[in-house]
Amino acid sequence: MPDQKLLISPFNTVFLITFALFLALLVISSVLLRNKSEKTRQTVLVSACVLTFIGFFFYKYFLSVDAEYNVITANMGGFNWWGELPLQLCNINMILIPIAVWKKNRPLMAFCFFLGPLGAMMALAMPGNGFDGYSLLLPRMLGYYGTHFMIVIEGLAIVCFGLYRPSFGDLPRTVLTALLIAFGVFLINLLLRWSGLHPKANYFFSVETEGNFLLELFHRWIPVPFLYLLPSSVILGVYMLVITGAFALADRWRRRPEGKMQNKCQK
Repeated sequence: MPDQKLLISPFNTVFLITFALFLALLVISSVLLRNKSEKTRQTVLVSACVLTFIGFFFYKYFLSVDAEYNVITANMGGFNWWGELPLQLCNINMILIPIAVWKKNRPLMAFCFFLGPLGAMMALAMPGNGFDGYSLLLPRMLGYYGTHFMIVIEGLAIVCFGLYRPSFGDLPRTVLTALLIAFGVFLINLLLRWSGLHPKANYFFSVETEGNFLLELFHRWIPVPFLYLLPSSVILGVYMLVITGAFALADRWRRRPEGKMQNKCQK
């Protein structure tokens, strides 16, 4: 029986230690790859993403045969492959990150850097039924937390590996890309519901709020499916401004000694 001392919940000791180990992996790999070619850094990150994607399907398989999980989620119909497609925000980034990096597509890299870690951290901070308060050694828990922690560090690695640097010019296009992807997923939700393949399809929470307090607030403002997501684009914009502003300040601070040295030489 899995060790009960390894119970994991958002931001408890096991969670924080696990997160620290994944961040250490990112730091170590960044240091080791610092002087390597761009192609090598791309290959390492894409390979990590491919392994994560393969692991995602192993995790879903173990979830499908997990009797306890099916009991826990019985009121929602239990496990349904159509409800486990990689169409949530974090899962989409799991697919887009290797494409963006290999193609050197700046708009996609901006989207993945800003929204990949954000989406995965949201899932880690608010785990669904069956993923909170159980041993980390359970296959479904290893799969859930392993997949999401990997998406966090892969999104951050785009910058840490020197493949992308945020700029203010990327922000409007990134918000627009997020809205377009959300709308596309909303249409998939409608198709899955209409076809009966998944009557409760709600990827991106674009049809129902499912009790999310923030989306409930937005829904009171705009009581229309998908459209109630629009206020979240303002929050996303502020989030990206803060992060990009921090990078801009860091770049400015790094250039200051160079400027002072030039002035001294001129004198």
